[in-house]
Amino acid sequence: MPHSRIAVTGSTGLIGAALVRSLRADGHEVVRLVRRPARAGDEVEWDPGRGYVDVAGLVGCDAVVHLAGAGVGDHRWTEAYKREIRDSRVLGTAAIADAVASLDVPPKVLLSGSAVGFYGDTGDRAVDEGAPPGDGFLPSVCLEWEEATAAAEEAGVRTVHARTGLVVAREGGAWGRLFPLFRAGLGGRLGNGRQYWSFIALHDHIAALRHVLDTPELSGPVNLTGPGPVTNGEVTAAMGRVLRRPTLFTAPAPALRIALGGFAEDVLGSQRVLPGRLLDSGFAFAFPGIDAAIRAALR
Repeated sequence: MPHSRIAVTGSTGLIGAALVRSLRADGHEVVRLVRRPARAGDEVEWDPGRGYVDVAGLVGCDAVVHLAGAGVGDHRWTEAYKREIRDSRVLGTAAIADAVASLDVPPKVLLSGSAVGFYGDTGDRAVDEGAPPGDGFLPSVCLEWEEATAAAEEAGVRTVHARTGLVVAREGGAWGRLFPLFRAGLGGRLGNGRQYWSFIALHDHIAALRHVLDTPELSGPVNLTGPGPVTNGEVTAAMGRVLRRPTLFTAPAPALRIALGGFAEDVLGSQRVLPGRLLDSGFAFAFPGIDAAIRAALR
C-alpha cells in the first residue's frame, strides 16, 4: 500500500505493537484504538463491551487491523474467563465491523484476527484454509469471531481472517513464557511431545500481515503460520540447541490438566496447520525453520 492511514486495535499487545512500529517506520499514519477517552492525536476511543467506536476517528482510513482480545493463556480457564475470551473477540469484532460498515467511504480492507484454534486438534494430519472447523471451545470461539465481521463484508469491504499460530517472540505470548524456563535449564516436553505446534517468527508474522494488506486478491481465512510445523518434542530439542541448555524436564499431561484446567487441552492438542494461501500468493518466509525462528527472537 502507498502511504496510508491505518487503524489498529490491540496496539499495545505483542503483535499490535510490532505492527505499529513497522507501519510507522515505512511512513504510514497509524491511529490506535484505545479503551479510554483519546488523549493524543493518534488515538481513537472505543469500548468493545458496549459495542462503541468513535467512528469519526476512522474517517479516511485505508485499512483497519483488528487484533484485540483477551489472552487465551493468561489465566486458568474458569467459566467466567472463557466468557471473557469469547466476548472480547466476538463483541469487539462486531463493534469494529459495524463501525467500518457505517462509514460513507469505508476502508479498502478489514484485517481481523483469528487463530489456528479454528481447526481444533488435527493430530498428525496437515490442514490448510480449506479444512472445516474442529470441535470444542476454541474452534467455536474462532467460528463466532470470524462470523462477527459480517457487517463489513456485506458493505463490500475486503475482509481477511488472520488465523495466527504460535508466535515465536521473546517479549510475550507462549514463547515469552518458554524462554525464561529454558534459559534456566528447566525446559522440557509438554505431555508426550508428539503434538504439532504451528509456529511463526514474529518478524514473519508482521511481514505476513503487511503482505495481506498489500495483496487485494487475499480475502477470507489466511493461515499465519510457518511452512513447517514441528512437534513439541522438536521444539524442546531446538530450544536446547539454540540456548545451549539441558532439556531434561517433562510436564506430564495430568499435571498440566490440574494446573491449567481447560487450557491444557489446547497445550496438549496437535495442530499441523500449513500457510497455503500465503505461499500461493507469493509470500516468502525469512525464518521458516524452528531454529532460525528462535534465533531471530533472541536477536
